[in-house]
Amino acid sequence: MTQHTDVVVVGGGQAGLAAGYHLRRQRVDYVILDAGTAPGGSWRHMWDSLHLFSPAAYSSLPGRLMPAQAGETYPDAGHVVDYLTDYEKRYDLPVQHGTRVEAVRRDAGRLLVEGESGTWRARAVISATGSWSRPFLPAVPGLSVFAGRQLHTVNYRCPADFAGQRVVVVGGGNSGAQIAADLALDGRVEVTWVTQRPPRFLPDDIDGRALFDVATARRRALDAGRSDTGGVASLGDIVAVTPVRAARDAGLLKAKPMFSRLTADGARWTDGSHTGADAVIWCTGFRPALAHLAPLNVRGPRGHIPTDGTRALGEPRLHLLGYGDWTGPASATLIGVGRPARNAAAQIAELLSN
Repeated sequence: MTQHTDVVVVGGGQAGLAAGYHLRRQRVDYVILDAGTAPGGSWRHMWDSLHLFSPAAYSSLPGRLMPAQAGETYPDAGHVVDYLTDYEKRYDLPVQHGTRVEAVRRDAGRLLVEGESGTWRARAVISATGSWSRPFLPAVPGLSVFAGRQLHTVNYRCPADFAGQRVVVVGGGNSGAQIAADLALDGRVEVTWVTQRPPRFLPDDIDGRALFDVATARRRALDAGRSDTGGVASLGDIVAVTPVRAARDAGLLKAKPMFSRLTADGARWTDGSHTGADAVIWCTGFRPALAHLAPLNVRGPRGHIPTDGTRALGEPRLHLLGYGDWTGPASATLIGVGRPARNAAAQIAELLSN
């Protein structure tokens, strides 16, 4: 059975909810299809010690401030899940959970959104699937040789799972630094932190509030034809949140350069040195989850979908939201997704009125 609506939003995490809020304000008919079985998006799957970079008031979706978490300046992931759950209910957003979208394709002037529970025929689509479901693993020699446990950021939960073990953490971004710090501060895990280049910590007084301002200023400069300020990348790669600072200042967070290969029982470097390991945690990032858009054939070189703001250049009825700066400044953050969501909803409403 095929159902009909004006707009289908694919993904019910923070970007999908922000899109739903603004679509409702535009008074268009829409539905949000979410593969997750419950509200909260990827926040439901974060590691136990994770906290936001920003205070609650600076981590809010449009229309409703995130309440403070008792005893915490920076809310934890569970608090974010509670907030997103409440947000979905507060605005009575039409989210259908447990509905994975498999393909979006053109059909007689409309877009067909095909999922496990049926097909929707829509005049426009917002893709807000994020990247959590598509972890990236580098092609490192010896991957298949290593006899220990290998997992990605998405699978990490807490140090207790590695008590008494030797663990190599790979990755010089925020997740790598935070997970390495989490393990090192526990005291029961022998940690080796490995990065592609020397880690670059942001100044200790910078949190998500400043990062959003920097990202926004960069986008405004580029839009105005001014020189690139470099944005957040010019400041560093790692936000010095409290556990990271503690581990760094205690001398527990010293990075080694990337190894050349894995062996059956550890990692080997180009100088011949070897470190034994029981587990490797790959904190090596993600790729946008865009397989459902393959039938539209809108990808450009290297798999990137060219956009004007959030609108796909190859399909003006398709908008992409929340994947990073290429779909709006800081659009992969709670506070940053509101503005591009508003713009996407306004453009779609204009399209539907023609």
